[in-house]
Amino acid sequence: MKLSVRLTILLITVTAVMALVVGWFAVDYSTQSQYAVIDSQINAVISSGAGHPNEALAAANYVVQSNPFDVTLDLVDNNGAVTQVSAGEVPLTAKPSLADVNHSLRTIQTSRDLPGFRYRSESAGGDAFLVVAAPTNAITQATHRLEEKVGIVGLLAALLSIAVAYLFTTRDIRSVKRLIDFAGEIAHGDEASNFPPESGSPEMRELRTSLVTMVGSLHRAIETERRTSRAMQRFIGDASHELRTPLTVIKGYSEMLERPNLDDEMRHRALQRVRHEVTRMDALVTDLLFLTEVREAPSVTTSNVALSDLLSDAMGNFRVDHPERTIGVDLSANVWVAGRVEYVERLINNSLSNIARHTPDGAPLDVVLVVQGAEAIVTVDDGGPGLPPEAYERDARQFQRFDPARSRESGGTGLGMSIMADIVGSLGGTMSFGPSPLGGLRLRFALPTTSAPADGQNDVLT
Repeated sequence: MKLSVRLTILLITVTAVMALVVGWFAVDYSTQSQYAVIDSQINAVISSGAGHPNEALAAANYVVQSNPFDVTLDLVDNNGAVTQVSAGEVPLTAKPSLADVNHSLRTIQTSRDLPGFRYRSESAGGDAFLVVAAPTNAITQATHRLEEKVGIVGLLAALLSIAVAYLFTTRDIRSVKRLIDFAGEIAHGDEASNFPPESGSPEMRELRTSLVTMVGSLHRAIETERRTSRAMQRFIGDASHELRTPLTVIKGYSEMLERPNLDDEMRHRALQRVRHEVTRMDALVTDLLFLTEVREAPSVTTSNVALSDLLSDAMGNFRVDHPERTIGVDLSANVWVAGRVEYVERLINNSLSNIARHTPDGAPLDVVLVVQGAEAIVTVDDGGPGLPPEAYERDARQFQRFDPARSRESGGTGLGMSIMADIVGSLGGTMSFGPSPLGGLRLRFALPTTSAPADGQNDVLT
């Protein structure tokens, strides 16, 4: 059963029940009020002769004649004979029995022997009894008319509830149908080009907003999954190629070493080449394992790391290893970041080793460390050849080479940028790259800063 039908039935049922309950109370209250009027008339007649049985009949006659009471006075003797003393507008035609008399000496009663009347009796002296009876037919008829009116009002209320239900639910039901159709299209893989209009009650608008947000999240998740899948395919291809190349070389030189007539010089060169390729494979596997560790770790336990000290030591070693380069260093002192020492060291070493490997020996280098707000900003500029123009539009975290020839010529694995980007991301920072004012590549790392630890608790030394 549709929601609109269920809501309509529910509203009609509630309205009808409420109308019947209220109507029943109204009818019952009106009927009891009219009975109370009749009872008060009967009691007034009876109380006029209370305590004076011999004067009860005369007193009752006087009260009836003095007031517009529609009552009948019957006198019943000890033998059951009935004498009608006074008749009302609706006279009592049935004769009360001695059983009726005895039954009504204390309270007002109704009886099958006297249908359509309420009555009460009292002693009238000697062996006689006075019966005072008042008709109830008018009350019964009025009650029936009132019940009919209540039924009509209940019917009108039900019809009105149908109109109200239609008026107030139709728009929301249409909105729900549009949302259902929209969700069905999405479930069947259709693109969400036309979102349902924002209409209906506030709840419907909130439902529409939530559904649109959910669809947007699903699309982003699907697109992210597609990008990840494509990146993984590229990664598998690159890794397979990188592993195949040294394996091919190793296989070729291994076959060469099996020749019995190979001289010592060729044997030495073959062994050197095999060692070189094994070293390349080891570096590639190490980088892949490290990249997997960083990406699959649910969270990174951070500590206080003296970034300025690590950079200063790394630049000092780089000066010693590359005396031919012009190196500019501008490091803010006592800069601490939240991270892991091995991650930060790997980040610095990767950025410097990329420069050493991919730029000419005399290319200049500038390294700057500043604090901006709650971030430590590291900028590394080199004067090398830089990257192809289209490479600056790519995501550094994708498994790809920005220049396919560079890593093979220099012995690199092609994963340096991915590793640096993942390290920065795991530490809650950001990484960007672009053209450098020196003519080569600029790397920019932003890491969250933290306060320096207490004396004797320098985490860099751990």
